[in-house]
Amino acid sequence: MNAEPDISTIGALVGVPARTAMLQALADGRALPASELAWRAYVSPQTASAHLAKMVAGGLLKVERCGRHRYYAIANQDVAQIIEHMMVLAPPARMRDRHDHAQVDPLREGRTCYGHLAGRMGVALVGGLCESGFLRLEGDAYRVTRGGRLWFADLGVDLQALEKMRRSFARRCIDWSERVPHLGGALGDALTARLFEADWLRRAPRGRAVRVTERGRQHLRTMLGVRL
Repeated sequence: MNAEPDISTIGALVGVPARTAMLQALADGRALPASELAWRAYVSPQTASAHLAKMVAGGLLKVERCGRHRYYAIANQDVAQIIEHMMVLAPPARMRDRHDHAQVDPLREGRTCYGHLAGRMGVALVGGLCESGFLRLEGDAYRVTRGGRLWFADLGVDLQALEKMRRSFARRCIDWSERVPHLGGALGDALTARLFEADWLRRAPRGRAVRVTERGRQHLRTMLGVRL
């Protein structure tokens, strides 16, 4: 008989504040060097390297090599979802200084969460899609309505290709800062990518904060009644 999975090993890996800071920094799906992750976690480069090695060995992170440099990223979608769920359950972290506040406030406004839009922007976007009749919440997932299929097609999102993917299509994802759902899954990722391509959204120079452009603000107000 197989033994029960040892959840405590994962708990030990993520139970160190410096490691959780690194995981949260990588939660947008991008790969970052150890030096950047050390800065995010308030630790020395040597300490960061030790933490990263343990998370790679534990299957939470993967390493991507580019010449002599190493970049670290979340290992897979399952790990990303675990991080999301833990952030919803966890109490707010104590702010150390103004630098912490300056980082967190933009994240609450808008951020990428392993590919999809989260924060107040993400919640407002899925709210607009539902109120416009393009999405309908059914259990833990969203269903695209007939009108929604036309809307996404006009925007350039290939729903048929997304529906064939071996992952959740339009997942209801509880937002850790807003405590209400935003749109996750393949559809959430594809929609967010399209908004970046159309220059409706732009990434912050550093970190995973997102801001809406004036062009995006006008289109979202006209198309969905969303005011950002």
